[in-house]
Amino acid sequence: MLTGTAAALAVVFVHSIVVTYFVGTSRWCKEVTETYKLESGPLRTSTRLKRQTFPWCVLGMLVVVGVGALGAASDPGTGRPNTASMAGVHQVAAFLGMALVGWTYFRAWINIAANQEVILVIVAQVATIRRQRGLDTVKFQPSAEVQIG
Repeated sequence: MLTGTAAALAVVFVHSIVVTYFVGTSRWCKEVTETYKLESGPLRTSTRLKRQTFPWCVLGMLVVVGVGALGAASDPGTGRPNTASMAGVHQVAAFLGMALVGWTYFRAWINIAANQEVILVIVAQVATIRRQRGLDTVKFQPSAEVQIG
């Protein structure tokens, strides 16, 4: 039971971090786009990625809740009759749930990587504008290891 609880907390924690990441970066993209009057394409892309990722995060969290509920239904410690019949259902749900949560992590990872590319495009546009205006650009320069293109 403790392993299942720890796994559920870990899944909710990871998905919460992903949601927080997209809330923060989406807001940052909006503020920078408005401040520097940039084209809205990267902002729309960031918003689209956020909206695509949220359902995956919610699905991952709900899967864990469902597997946990089936685990509780199969717990003989409850004193309820026929809990043993739910053990097989819980086991199948746990394996399918692990696969589905893994898929939600993969989808979030893909969308985070795509959003990072959007952020790099915005940073490059800001650096160009700041250079043209003769402003400090050191803190807005993307890493030399990252290629924008």
